[in-house]
Amino acid sequence: MVASHSLQLPHSAVKEISDCIILFADIVGFTAISSTCTAPELVKILNELFARFDKLSDKYHQLRIKILGDCYYCISGAPEERPDHAVLCVHMGLSMVDAIKSVREKTNTNVDMRVGVHTGAILAGVMGQRQWQFDVYSRDVVLANKMESAGMPGRVHISDKTLGFLNGEFEVAPGDGMSREEALRSAGLETYFITKVLKPYPMGTLDEKTEQNGKSGRDDNDNSDSEDQDELSRLTGNGDKTFEEDYKARLHEELLGREKKGHIRQQANPLTLFFKDPKLETEFRKIKDTVSLVSISGLPVISFFCTVAYFLVMSGSVFAIICLPSGSLLLTLIAIIFICPAGLEVGPSFLKRMGRSLIEKPGVRLTIIIVMIIVWCVMHILSTDYENTWTWPRSLTLVAVNGSNLTTIMPTYPPRPQTHNFPQYLTYFAVLELIGLTVLTHLSHLVKLFLTLVIAVIQGFINLNLLQDSLDYYDDRTYGISDHDMSHSITLTVIVIVVSLCLILINRQLEVTSRRLFLWQKEVEEQREMVADMRVKNEALVYNILPPHVAKHFLGQSKKDEELYSKSYEAVGVLFAAMPNFSDFYTEDSVNNQGLECLRFLNEVISDFDALLEQPRFKDIIKIKTIGSTYMAASGLTEDYNYNPNMPVKEKWAHLAQLTEFALTLKETLTNINKESFNNFLLRMGINQGPITAGVIGARKPHYDMWGNTVNVSSRMESTGKAGCIQVVEETARILEEFDYVFEQRGLVAVKGKGNLMTYYLLGRKSDLKNSPVKSNLDTPPTKPKTSS
Repeated sequence: MVASHSLQLPHSAVKEISDCIILFADIVGFTAISSTCTAPELVKILNELFARFDKLSDKYHQLRIKILGDCYYCISGAPEERPDHAVLCVHMGLSMVDAIKSVREKTNTNVDMRVGVHTGAILAGVMGQRQWQFDVYSRDVVLANKMESAGMPGRVHISDKTLGFLNGEFEVAPGDGMSREEALRSAGLETYFITKVLKPYPMGTLDEKTEQNGKSGRDDNDNSDSEDQDELSRLTGNGDKTFEEDYKARLHEELLGREKKGHIRQQANPLTLFFKDPKLETEFRKIKDTVSLVSISGLPVISFFCTVAYFLVMSGSVFAIICLPSGSLLLTLIAIIFICPAGLEVGPSFLKRMGRSLIEKPGVRLTIIIVMIIVWCVMHILSTDYENTWTWPRSLTLVAVNGSNLTTIMPTYPPRPQTHNFPQYLTYFAVLELIGLTVLTHLSHLVKLFLTLVIAVIQGFINLNLLQDSLDYYDDRTYGISDHDMSHSITLTVIVIVVSLCLILINRQLEVTSRRLFLWQKEVEEQREMVADMRVKNEALVYNILPPHVAKHFLGQSKKDEELYSKSYEAVGVLFAAMPNFSDFYTEDSVNNQGLECLRFLNEVISDFDALLEQPRFKDIIKIKTIGSTYMAASGLTEDYNYNPNMPVKEKWAHLAQLTEFALTLKETLTNINKESFNNFLLRMGINQGPITAGVIGARKPHYDMWGNTVNVSSRMESTGKAGCIQVVEETARILEEFDYVFEQRGLVAVKGKGNLMTYYLLGRKSDLKNSPVKSNLDTPPTKPKTSS
């Protein structure tokens, strides 16, 4: 649904800008092009032309406002203020006249540009809640439009107010616009044509990119389509790289560029490494990480291999044979009970809860680890089997008295208990256990420090006391009684101490790294949420500036899809609804804050009109744009409408009836607004149906528009109609009569470019009119045709 992509516009979205240059440019002879070109050709020509105009607007520091069919208008002096903005605007107009020559050559038509430039104050902003387009409003904007319509093809038509800002850089001739346009005459506006450039374009104002293009001889139109597509791809998050790949690449660059030491020092205590922020410390300790479960499995794995090694290289007692396998089995059971339910989601529910508590609760995790260390220490101590090694003498000398001579006889040692063939392996087992303690994750380095010292002290005590005799016997047996300088009991104790100190430093560094990664991950997640939120807003923005089916097209395409969006429709309904008396309501005095309050009221009206489109009964209607106080909508453009020329009338034109109902609802909505605001605004509307060409022009500032005879006639039905009425041509009236709509014949109306057309006013639905207490003329014959201009 489009509603899920909606954005709310700020209340103060309209701002006042003074001394702004307004340029209107219209393509003369565009109707001939639109009638001879196919939809893709027409959109391609317009896109190339308007993309070139966009490049010119960048070059001359103009701000493109909107495209109205074949009309392009922009402003200069806002939001970037420049002392030469009027000069640049005139150069823009002259360049547009030159740019149209390529279209004339390509289409072999007599198309040309008519450009009007005026200077004044404007109100700039966005109206409504759908199909957002930045626009400008004021009396001076209307006059700028009239400057264009009163101009001449191939000429730049300027007002005397604009002339005052040109500093004599152009040669001008009288334009006599007042003789061709009533609005200019009423405003007393003297007009002029630009005839010659006296001072060349100031190259110093060129952008760097434009200068480089100029040096390389590139045309303004080169690669315009692909650049526009790049811009839209960046807006929607599509392209050769997916959103996730782009995120990972930026994450990689971010991590590589980070400072490695100072970040953690600012956040954590240098001694304990606890975060200074208690909330941050609590969050770190509650990290749900299945890696911590896997690390716990290291203890039973080490104990298992130590047990295997014990039986392979050592001859233990019956007590050790029972103790070691039992301890290994107990450690394995503890690991399985907590790892499998939480990591693999298997086993009884109570075991799953226990496993999850190990992940979620750091206190439970610490308790389990300490229990496993205690189990290992107990089985390790008991497996030393030192019972038979305490009473064996270290040395024995026998002296035999043979007469007066003393004879020293080397002792013959009694049988010595050989419980451990390789007693040093018990120390190696302890070192492995220290390593297993090191790999435990999410365990404070202070806890590891304490446990490491405990294991080291225990093992040192075992080496120097319980295993000393076994180690001395191993030395005597291996190296001889007097050939070794230092006992194995001492060297192995030193090894345990050195390894413990190294592991303590490693544990501290691992926690520093873990906490740093936690901070980075937290930061990255915040940025990811921000990027994801921005992407959602960008998508919502695309849905708000383009119709839903067109937005889906651009959101779903990749950067390689460089085809412009264009489509021809055979059966579309077009509605123009204007408030002709809004111009009388609009005043630029201090009471209305120079017209700002009037536009805020217009924004509320348009927003109420937009809100109607949320109703299911108007699901086939799409808002196209607003032009001042004129609201344009169309039907028959949605994806679920499948046109078939052989369809029955009621099926084929059901959307047109829906559009007509929408027009009547607009009248009711405005009537309610009038009651609440004590105003008397009226809608003058025109409806037409038929074939059109639709497409998106300019992807950097994508603009969806429609062209064709159907659109032109619909616009003329509005402009030549009567306030409070809906005017249609005869063909439209005959179609809508099938849906029980009743019409009153108006007569022949002179329509620009179409001659005299028979038109009708919509009275309403037959059922509604019969139930109305007001007397209707449903049963009276139609009046004779009248001619109206």
